[in-house]
Amino acid sequence: MGTPDFAVASLAALQQAGFNIVAVVTAPDKPAGRGQKLSESAVKLYAIENQIPVLQPEKLKNSEFLEQLKSYQADLQVVIAFRMLPEVVWNMPPKGTINLHGSLLPQYRGAAPINHAIINGEKESGVTTFFLTHEIDTGDIILSDSIAIGDDETAGELHDKLMDLGAKLLVKTVTAIAENNVSDQPQPQTEELKHAPKIFKEDCKVNWNNNALEIHNLIRGLSPYPTAFTILNDKTLKIFKAEIELKEPGIAPGGFLTDGKTFLKFATKDGFIKLLDIQYEGKKRMPIADFLRGMRLIS
Repeated sequence: MGTPDFAVASLAALQQAGFNIVAVVTAPDKPAGRGQKLSESAVKLYAIENQIPVLQPEKLKNSEFLEQLKSYQADLQVVIAFRMLPEVVWNMPPKGTINLHGSLLPQYRGAAPINHAIINGEKESGVTTFFLTHEIDTGDIILSDSIAIGDDETAGELHDKLMDLGAKLLVKTVTAIAENNVSDQPQPQTEELKHAPKIFKEDCKVNWNNNALEIHNLIRGLSPYPTAFTILNDKTLKIFKAEIELKEPGIAPGGFLTDGKTFLKFATKDGFIKLLDIQYEGKKRMPIADFLRGMRLIS
């Protein structure tokens, strides 16, 4: 059960490891792009290519869907980047339902663990497999694996590393379950829980009154999607990559300096954020020098 690319890597790994995938459950096709053509999920495309039956229920409590799901007589259900399941679904298989989550649980429960880990300046992330239960992302942990986060690493780069790490961990997990060799443990109790809620557009706007490191982490944590942005000449300027310049800015936060050719940097509370890779409203993504070549900016 899953929808995006993150889930495809694990689906492929399970299949390559010889497990019998009886069906996939994924999101219904959605209109996308200017033509509003129906777009199929990454999981569905993989399943069709590999002749795996596909279920796309609008509602997970729909009786027809539940009957169909039951008819596959799955021993185990695997959930990756899907949606909340009702108990009637996660309680169906004899060996339960497991989830692969892109964080080291109990930290970063929620919809956007990879983004929030980088936004918060974490030096480490990882993946965790656990049994599903009533509360979201709270079930007993089966296995986990960790990975370092680089100082300039983006959410997109970390996503790809965790996708591969998670696929390997999931194969180990399902193998252990199949062999009745699982010693799952309750999640550690900690008072300092960091959460990973869904990210909305207003969360992506840069506040130049913050310090340079906080802004740099926000840009990394939202790149390449949903992308940090600021407003320049009344238009949206998306920032995919930037670097920190720590020196007395001498201008108010949010003001900028540029030579009109090679650099554009915005003042923060304690320095500058030098933009490297951007997309200006109505234009394609480009390096900053290409943008400045076609844009007259006066600082």
